[in-house]
Amino acid sequence: MPPAAPRRRLPTVLGLLLLLAAAPACSDGPSAEPGTPAATAGAAGAAESSESPFWVDPQSAAARQVAAWEAAGRHSDAQVLRRIADRPMALWAAGDDPGPGIRRAAAGSRAAGRTMVLTAHNIPYRGCGRDSAAGGAKDARAYRGWIGAFADGIAGQKAVVVLEPGAVAHVVDGCTRAEHHAERYRLLSEAVDRLKRNRNTKVYLDAGDPAWIRDPMDLVQPLYKAGLERADGFALNVSGFQPEAAARAYGAKISKAAGGKHFVIDTSRNGDGPLSGDRVQARCNPPGRSLGPAPTDRTGDPLVDAYLWVKRPGESDGTCRGGPAAGTWWPDYALGLARRARE
Repeated sequence: MPPAAPRRRLPTVLGLLLLLAAAPACSDGPSAEPGTPAATAGAAGAAESSESPFWVDPQSAAARQVAAWEAAGRHSDAQVLRRIADRPMALWAAGDDPGPGIRRAAAGSRAAGRTMVLTAHNIPYRGCGRDSAAGGAKDARAYRGWIGAFADGIAGQKAVVVLEPGAVAHVVDGCTRAEHHAERYRLLSEAVDRLKRNRNTKVYLDAGDPAWIRDPMDLVQPLYKAGLERADGFALNVSGFQPEAAARAYGAKISKAAGGKHFVIDTSRNGDGPLSGDRVQARCNPPGRSLGPAPTDRTGDPLVDAYLWVKRPGESDGTCRGGPAAGTWWPDYALGLARRARE
């Protein structure tokens, strides 16, 4: 991860006056069309934190909701929702061609001097019939083309990629049928190699979470079969609610057995930990949850490369508890997460 920018000396009063005099006057509208690198960098500039090297998407659903609520006079709710909109979140590439969305993010993050965070989630048979099973590449050939377009969209831009949430854990828990195991390992391993051809791309294979695969040792060999040796590490708690301490302890055990591999933790919704009760229900739009620590590469743990918001807070887990389809923006749930978040 890139280091934090060094502190700069405060300018003198004269310097401030000169800077103000040179600054362009405010205008009533943007100076570039939405979606262009200039517009993207300008809109995101105020939101990016000096403590995070990651790019904030000014066109996220949360950002658009803030604008809509401001226009409707819901200023208080809009201000609360900025706790999501002003933070960097992973882009989950959609559709048969992931290239356009990734190229937009690459242009914006490049202009802002930041690292984009991406999630590749299109492995065949990805959902085992659960709510998020819709989609996924139709076969191995289609997936190879898809991951190639994904990698091409990144090109030379700095990126962190969380590779295929659930793909390894579903093999371990038996959700993925045995006849698909060898192909899945092969596709994941090939995906690691293809993504790592981009010299500025870091790749983390998803490894579930402590509430999913109880014994972390069960994941070590499957992760290696999926290409862990050539990846930068593994990812934990994607779309989950496990506290950082639990994820760090779990990840440390995998790391020790995997030659010291580092990992990243999804902290997007773990501010209040998991909902007690049935594991499946506790993972699907559980009530009373809150945002976790903001994305950063300053974790205080030498094994943890970053806390990331891989799951985009406010996007539904599925139609449980009255939610919309999986991955659909749900403003009421997002507002609840943000309201309960600790400052």
